[in-house]
Amino acid sequence: MGSKGKSSGILGSVLVLVILILLIFLSNVDNKKLSYLENIGAKVTTPVQKVISDISNKIQGNSSYFSDLESLKTENKELKQKNSELETQLRELEVLKAENKNLQEYMNLTEKYSDYEAIPAYVINKDVSNFSSNLVINVGSDDGIEQNMTVIADKGLVGHIISVEKNSSKVQVIIDPACTVSCAISTTEESIICKGTLDNEQILRATYIPTGAELIVGDSIQTSGVGGIYQRGIYIGSIKEIITTNNSTDRYAIVEPAVDFSKINSVLVIKK
Repeated sequence: MGSKGKSSGILGSVLVLVILILLIFLSNVDNKKLSYLENIGAKVTTPVQKVISDISNKIQGNSSYFSDLESLKTENKELKQKNSELETQLRELEVLKAENKNLQEYMNLTEKYSDYEAIPAYVINKDVSNFSSNLVINVGSDDGIEQNMTVIADKGLVGHIISVEKNSSKVQVIIDPACTVSCAISTTEESIICKGTLDNEQILRATYIPTGAELIVGDSIQTSGVGGIYQRGIYIGSIKEIITTNNSTDRYAIVEPAVDFSKINSVLVIKK
């Protein structure tokens, strides 16, 4: 115990002596040497300060990044909302355009066929397949519609009424394979028969062409008035192709209807 105390006393004395020597040394060092020491200290501390500064700036930068990210999220949400509003307005505009188109078609129909007593109608359903081609319109017996009434569109003949409900009717269109129309070639007045095909194409096949009839591609085809359903002189379409065979009596022609049945919306039902 005494030995340890004696050692501690000696160590304390040595430390005090070292401190005194350092104080005397520092008091005799000139300013230039002191500045040199400061420079050394600065060289040691500057990299440390730079690292600390970089870390601080990075933290501040991250904070700014997250702030910008939140701002972008808010802006993206607002843009999505505006985009949704624009899409809604666009749909409403398309509806208005469609309604305006239907109204224009109706006005064209009533003006073009002002000589006929007719009932305007809109197509509400289309049933087109390989075996039948029918339309459903929004007028029926309550509107004065009867079977076999002729149905026309702006471009020409559509078909005729085959069944009637109170507020709707079914129309068999001329491209239906079961539909036969007695027609006439406008340039020669020759009578032919036009019928739909089974291949679901919007064409007619003209048959029973007189042997001496001279057909020309582009000739107009119209109703002949024969058969008791269609009035005479309603435009149907034009000859697109003439098919010749070994037997002249079997030749036929392809007639392209004027009406585009895939896009038809407005029709007129002609009263008898």
